[in-house]
Amino acid sequence: MRYMVTYDLMETIRNTNQWLGATASAIGSYPAFAMIPNPAFAWMTAWGDVTERTFERMVVKPDWNIPPVATTDGQDHVVSTKIVVKRPFGDLLHFVVPGRKTPARKVLLVAPMSGHYATLLRSTVISLLPDADIYITDWHNARDIPVSAGKFDIEDYTLYLVDFMREMGPDTHVIAVCQPAPLTLAATAYLAEEDPNAQPRSLTLIGGPIDPDATPTDVTDFGRRVTMGQLEELMIQRVGFKYQGVGRLVYPGLLQLSSFISMNAEKHFNAFSNQITRVAQKKAAEHDKHNRFYDEYLAVMDMPAEFYLSTVERIFKNGEIAKNQFVVAGKKVDIGKITTVAVKTVEGSKDDISAPGQCIAALALCTGLPDAKKASHVEEGAGHYGIFAGKSWRKNIRPLVLRFIDANGDTPQDGKSPANKNAAA
Repeated sequence: MRYMVTYDLMETIRNTNQWLGATASAIGSYPAFAMIPNPAFAWMTAWGDVTERTFERMVVKPDWNIPPVATTDGQDHVVSTKIVVKRPFGDLLHFVVPGRKTPARKVLLVAPMSGHYATLLRSTVISLLPDADIYITDWHNARDIPVSAGKFDIEDYTLYLVDFMREMGPDTHVIAVCQPAPLTLAATAYLAEEDPNAQPRSLTLIGGPIDPDATPTDVTDFGRRVTMGQLEELMIQRVGFKYQGVGRLVYPGLLQLSSFISMNAEKHFNAFSNQITRVAQKKAAEHDKHNRFYDEYLAVMDMPAEFYLSTVERIFKNGEIAKNQFVVAGKKVDIGKITTVAVKTVEGSKDDISAPGQCIAALALCTGLPDAKKASHVEEGAGHYGIFAGKSWRKNIRPLVLRFIDANGDTPQDGKSPANKNAAA
């Protein structure tokens, strides 16, 4: 019950701040005050608008809002979503574009379960949709999953990926972003032994902690400094009575968000101060850069406690993937068994979450894979977000990934061998 109290206390604080923002906005915009030429009322309204929006977004799952896709027939095709595989903790979601010829590239985007919804990859999806048939892992908020659904740790996560890959078939190209990179590598190795015919054709790992000790960051250092007992005591709470997952042990999204913000507190403070100024001066817009970013960044979800704790203990502390000692359902997964799936790593030179060196470690683990099927890229000047959704992704990384996919498909488009294309990539 103690944890339920703290969980509900966080929700109460969030709800109170949202109410304060709405109240300030309502008072500041009272018609009678329009006759008083005092800028304080404009600033109070602006503060209220920004504050209400900020705290409201923290408990709202963003919509995908994928714009229509233009194709060679000259028409814009509306995009819809379809659940292909439905599971308690996450679904395999397909972006359907009716009326267009299905692209040859079939891509599975593995979204992180690290505090944000899969919609964090919305811009990634939008950029790939014109050229590929896109599927994504749509993870659910743990607070909405009844306790009767059972546990969900990194082994369960890996087996979910195995099932999703089997469903999509061997002509699939997988792109894993950030947190799921090591588990996606493990899922591919699991299939290599258990069901070789279901393996994807290529695997692209973007900014993931394959070997967190290769280049330590604040994130990996935190995992080293605290014990598992301390972590469980400080970070884990029980979902309160407001949600369907009442009683489930979780790492709350609001707590995770406070950690995210504390890493760059000054930057976020300045961003919100500037936004309040723009709103007061009537220079802000509903879909301006600030709102587009923070509407997604602030929308957080709870993680199952066993998933969070097993990630810290087994990936970061024990380095089971980095040491090729990962076990799933009692079976040791040997990454060296990957012999046919082409593997590419992508890193950003200024990534302060998964620093350069952590992701490329995957290639050394693929001892059974010929060098011709290995590729890597370090994007100069790119931070963590930029390598999968920012300017660096759009201008440089996306074309490289698509060429890598083509090189390892059934028919390379330029007639070159996969080996040549991978080396060039």
